[in-house]
Amino acid sequence: MGTKKRSIKSGLRFLILILFLLLTWLIGKFLNIDFNYYKNLLHRFPLVYSGIIFICLYSAITFFVWLAKDIFKVIGAVLFGPLLSTIFIYVAEIINASVLFNLSRVLGRDFVRDKLRGGLESLDRNIAQFGFWGIFVLRIVPLVPYRFLDLAAGLTKISFSQYILAVILGSPVRIFWLQFILSVLGESVFKKPTLIIEYFNNHPMILIFSFIYALASFILAIFLKRLIVPSKDAANR
Repeated sequence: MGTKKRSIKSGLRFLILILFLLLTWLIGKFLNIDFNYYKNLLHRFPLVYSGIIFICLYSAITFFVWLAKDIFKVIGAVLFGPLLSTIFIYVAEIINASVLFNLSRVLGRDFVRDKLRGGLESLDRNIAQFGFWGIFVLRIVPLVPYRFLDLAAGLTKISFSQYILAVILGSPVRIFWLQFILSVLGESVFKKPTLIIEYFNNHPMILIFSFIYALASFILAIFLKRLIVPSKDAANR
């Protein structure tokens, strides 16, 4: 009976998580984020205050409206430049990663663990074993949106400390890479999204750097994997 009650509770919590994701999708579909409004709002304050407000707005609004991240990234690039906007977004992403990971862990982990009983438990262990370097790769290379990664990681066996370390180490370069490009293109990227492609065509060195950056990230991840896994094996022995 106790097991059945636990199973029902975990199912209800997982349903709440699904409803939350549905809510964020609906809000993002119908809520319009005004670029000029937030840009002018932040422009009214001195740099120190506008930076703090930007971090708060980025964390709060993009928590519910995932697509708003693109708007705030451009606002940050235009108002603060590539370096400062990278710092502000980096802090906000760590906050959101912490909240979303723990939200997913509390509401969905028990349900997933129940479903992975038996032969699939080895899959859960393998994900946890290689979790840090895999997440590091995904954080540093622009392949998977951060929000999906935060939520998915919370459903796995990986610890919060391991995940947040991968977030802290893997996020800055990817964020700066994008903020640098957006600081050059500005808000015109909304009117003509193909400007990013044109930018790479006109600046082949940036494209080469991006390729080297992705390749170096992958090599570094392999190095970390070899460094971490043997240490775990030694600890187990």
